[in-house]
Amino acid sequence: MKVLFSTLLFVSGLTVLPLQAQDKQAWKPHPDAVARDDVPHGHVEQLAPWESKIFENTIRDWAIYVPAQYNQEQPVALMIFQDGHSYLDVKGRFRVPVVFDNLIARGDMPTTIAVFINPGHEKSKGKPESPWKNSNRSFEYDSLGDRYARFLVEEIIPEVEKRYRVSKEPEMRAVCGASSGGICSFTVAWERPDLFRKVLSTIGSFTNLRGGNVYPSHIRKTEPKPLRVYLADTSGDLDNPFGNWPLSNQLMASALQYMGYDARLDWAEGFGHNADHGGALFPDALKWLWRKDKHRAVFDTKGDLKGDMTLLRLLVPDQTWEVVAENLGFADAPCADSEGNFYFSDMKAPAVYKFSVVDGKRTELVKEAVSGLKFGPDGLMYGCQGAKNRVISLDPSTGEVQEVATNVAPNDLAVSSDGFIYMTETKHQRVTRIQIRTGEVTSVDTGITRPNGIALSNDGGTLAVSDSGGENVWTFRVNADGSLDAKMPTMTMRLAIDPKGDFKFNAPPPYQLASKGDGMAVDKSGRFYVTSALGVQVFDPTGRQCGVFPKPSEAQPLTSCTLAGPNHEYLYVTNGDKVFRRKLKVD
Repeated sequence: MKVLFSTLLFVSGLTVLPLQAQDKQAWKPHPDAVARDDVPHGHVEQLAPWESKIFENTIRDWAIYVPAQYNQEQPVALMIFQDGHSYLDVKGRFRVPVVFDNLIARGDMPTTIAVFINPGHEKSKGKPESPWKNSNRSFEYDSLGDRYARFLVEEIIPEVEKRYRVSKEPEMRAVCGASSGGICSFTVAWERPDLFRKVLSTIGSFTNLRGGNVYPSHIRKTEPKPLRVYLADTSGDLDNPFGNWPLSNQLMASALQYMGYDARLDWAEGFGHNADHGGALFPDALKWLWRKDKHRAVFDTKGDLKGDMTLLRLLVPDQTWEVVAENLGFADAPCADSEGNFYFSDMKAPAVYKFSVVDGKRTELVKEAVSGLKFGPDGLMYGCQGAKNRVISLDPSTGEVQEVATNVAPNDLAVSSDGFIYMTETKHQRVTRIQIRTGEVTSVDTGITRPNGIALSNDGGTLAVSDSGGENVWTFRVNADGSLDAKMPTMTMRLAIDPKGDFKFNAPPPYQLASKGDGMAVDKSGRFYVTSALGVQVFDPTGRQCGVFPKPSEAQPLTSCTLAGPNHEYLYVTNGDKVFRRKLKVD
């Protein structure tokens, strides 16, 4: 195949192959896709058709390639191929058994078991003439969310592990596909980077077949995940009512580059929506995907506007979540004092604890459970006790507790510099004000679906309230007399995908209606941090979303957050039975 070289599409942190133009000569396989007699050959095991429980009433063919070098004593790498029939065909474009034989023998990739799995087909419809026509293909592959990842993790991989010993290390697991199988493979790793960290996608359908066109924007506003992503596409790929495949893959590559991912786009002029280009590059793509050198992120933010408070400006290289406290009953009510000392409540202990900013020593202040905790201008702490229908004050030096207000149903609170407590009464759908000096209780807002977290801006002029039952964070203007007005749904939360929703064709994915917006904090630059079902969502002072930090512990509820520690540059979160923190660039 004759190739003409032209200019580069991208530079900087993203690896990009030069543009190519294809002439009309017949397709030829890569030399590593030609069988050799001087290398050991693995074998392919055809398995009985699989009837899925996650994708009910569907059945699919599948097979496993086992390399000749496989040794039961050593766990090996695992690579899963969507549309497995296409990759299994030794006379097709990808020829995985042949390529794996050659690359494994030469040491260009680890000893790897390959799983070839086809999309599901409704049992009642009879077997189609081609696996490409399996009835559940688009639903399984083009839908966002974790359902297909669950299918692999809960059904397929356990069955493979009954037969062979595969590594549980995410760096030793890869997913691969073309077209809809390409976006499917990316979705698996995006949803479960704890289990899969390598993605190979050719002519990927990152378009609006079932909402996949949102990925480039989500990538730019989500903390980078530890993924290595290979993409390949061509100028002759599809351009139809559902999107432009070449542009969509370029947008994906650009977003991955911007966020510092270990990513590569191989691009060519010509070709079409087929396997010619991807198949020709497949052995080289595998070498790149399985290479041993460690990626170091490079962030290119030269295109940012001066006022953009991108998530990248918060990130500290090589810093991630670290455990502060664990084996708790249920952590909540994080807060900090002016010196940066950190406080929180274990609601099941019950107890309120302090972590010293000087030496990190943890001490118990009082045996009380509170769901919201903030310092007031008088040096006292104020806490919510919904179970006792009261708000209390707590003296951090003596542990003395006093009632401030009773016959209330507080969830969380904020305290102004002039002595007003603003609290959310979630079950009553209202925001309530307490005058600390007099104990006067006044309802200042009603109507938010489930008002939950609450925070004041640094100047005290704006009050923000999260709605755990909706998609917004509401803001109010705080007047001199403590009253509120100018109510607005200022911040729009990113919503979690509803795994039980209806994934319609050529439509956005189904989202859960409730963000589960919870506790809030404000940093010295005025950013708002809001805990939610997806993680900590960060907004700039104008209400624009900066991005999302995924939950440290996915299986546990994320209740609240605060900025504490030296210079208040650590974000602390209460996450079920643990407390985590991470260092940020908050200035």
